[in-house]
Order: sequence, then C-alpha cells, then structure tokens
Amino acid sequence: MFPFILRRLAQGLLVLVGVACTVFLLFNVLPGDPAALLAGQRTDLATKAAITADLGLDQPLPLRLAGYLNDVSPLGLHPRDSAGRARYGGLALLPVGHRALVLKMPYLRRSFQSNKDVLRILLDYFPGTMWLALAAMAIASLGGVAFGVAAALRPHSWLDRALVSTSVLGISVPSFVAAIAIAVTFGFYWSSWTGLSLTGQLYETDPFTGESYLVLRNLLLPAVALGIRPLAIITQLTRSSMLDVLSQDYIRTARAKGLSRSATVVHHALRNALNPVVTAVSGWLASLMAGAFFIEYIFNWKGLGTVTLRAVENLDLPVVMGATLFVAALFVLINIAVDVLYALLDPRVKLG
Repeated sequence: MFPFILRRLAQGLLVLVGVACTVFLLFNVLPGDPAALLAGQRTDLATKAAITADLGLDQPLPLRLAGYLNDVSPLGLHPRDSAGRARYGGLALLPVGHRALVLKMPYLRRSFQSNKDVLRILLDYFPGTMWLALAAMAIASLGGVAFGVAAALRPHSWLDRALVSTSVLGISVPSFVAAIAIAVTFGFYWSSWTGLSLTGQLYETDPFTGESYLVLRNLLLPAVALGIRPLAIITQLTRSSMLDVLSQDYIRTARAKGLSRSATVVHHALRNALNPVVTAVSGWLASLMAGAFFIEYIFNWKGLGTVTLRAVENLDLPVVMGATLFVAALFVLINIAVDVLYALLDPRVKLG
C-alpha cells in the first residue's frame, strides 16, 4: 500500500508540473499590464518599473517559468535574507550559496487586485466550495442509491421507466441550465412558499450584533442544482449493479433458505452492489468542486468559483492560475484516495 501511494504521489506531482507549465504559458500571453494593476494607472514610471522587476516581468520567459515553478513547488530555492523568509517562510533544509533549499507551503504569488497572498485567498473561499460539493454529493448519493434500488426491485414497471427517463434527462441537462431554472422557480417565483432566496451564504452576519450564524436553507438550492447530474448517474449505476447482483446464485440461495426479501436486499444484494457506486461517489467529489464554479456564480455563493470568475473578469492572473493549480491538486489527491478506498473495499483489486 505505501509504495503504491508513493508511486501515485510521484505521478501526481508530474501531472501538477505539467498543469503549472501549461497554466503559466497560457496566461502569460494574455493582454494586460500587471504592474499597472498593482500600482494603479496614475503611478509614475519608476514605481511601475520597480514592480515589474519585483514580479520578474523584465526577464525572459524561460526564467520566469523557472521562477514560477520554484515558487509553487513545496521544495524550492529561496533567498536566505529576511525578505525571503518573510515572503516564503518554511523550513530551511540546506544552504546553497546566498539561497537555501526550503520546505514550505506553495507560494502562488500575490493578487494583482488586492495584493493579498493567493493561497490565503483560496483557503478563505475553499470551505464554501467544499461544503457545497459535500452537500451535493450527499443528496446525489442518498437519492441515487434509493432511486436505483427502487427501480431495480421493480424492473420494467412504470416506476422503473419513470426513474430511468428522469435520470437520462438529468444527465442531459447542463448544470448551469438546471441551476438557472431551479433558482428562478424556487428562489424567485415560489420563494414565498419555499422560504428560499436566489442568493445567500452558509453563514450570515447579524447587522445589529455582528455575530455570524449558520443558515442551512441557503445551501439547499445550489446543492440540488449541483447534485442533479451525479444523482442521475448514481441512479442508473445503482440500478444496473443491483440487477446484476440480484441475478446471482447466492441471492436465490438466500431466498430459498427462507431469508426475507428486505433482508436479502439489504444484507446481501445492496452491500455487494455498492462497490462501483462508492467509486463513482468518490470520483465525483473532485468533479463537483470543479463544476461548482458556475453554480456559485449563479447563486452568488462565496466559493472558489466566485473568486476565480471575478479574477478572470479583472485579469487577476495569479488568482486564476492559483485556483487552477489548487483544483488540479484536489483532483490528484482525491483520485489517489479513491484507488486506495476501492482496494480496501474490494479485496480482488490489487495495487500493482
């Protein structure tokens, strides 16, 4: 298990290096003057020149790429002076001339708009995206398994056909289209009945006391909109897996021994049918975090999607690049966890 995890981490590191190079080269050919964005349009030329030198924009593109990879890497060469320690922090492992090999948090540069550390910005907005993705995954998992089991227990019935047809529709409709329809219907036209609104945050602040309080109802509409597609896929996956398991000999043997239908389904069929479902659920979590961007924008949800799309509008390239790397790292880590979890659930799987 441990060698497998190390090997997958090494492969994931290569993927992240490729993503970092692609993102850097892509966004460094876009128009815009980062020095002007940081200093303001009315700043004198000397100040802009100093900012340009500090950002390394006066260097050739290969050197700027090497510097960017050195910054975003958790292990890099950085100055040993007080300015270098203040910018990068971390643990100095080995002195190399006037620099040191430092083990640190990845440095994703600073925002052109706010001059804040990009990693700090992303970590501030990440909980909103995480809770939204987890809520959507919970709705999709519970609803998908329940609907899939109901359809498998009554094959070719009106219920089975209705659930399969609805799941096909759920797969076909893009998430942002479903989000707009759900927001307008339940958050605007029927808001007096549902008590839900078009926008809202997980935590709201009392204007009089200044205290924050949890508002779970604001999470409902964006979570449902984000969870429609995985719910439809899990429904079909559970149905097909259950139909395959219910046709096995050991299920007929359990029924012949006098075990009730509900006990057979719960203790034997469902347990063995959930392996591919668990894999799908785990794999969808990273996809939901990435797919939440437009959902967050529609519902004005405070998350990675909102801050990234605003950064795109303002040409705040460090935030966009940092968000891309952040989501790519999530994909790598979750995929490794899915492989390990699948091997633990199914002993037939070998980590080779």
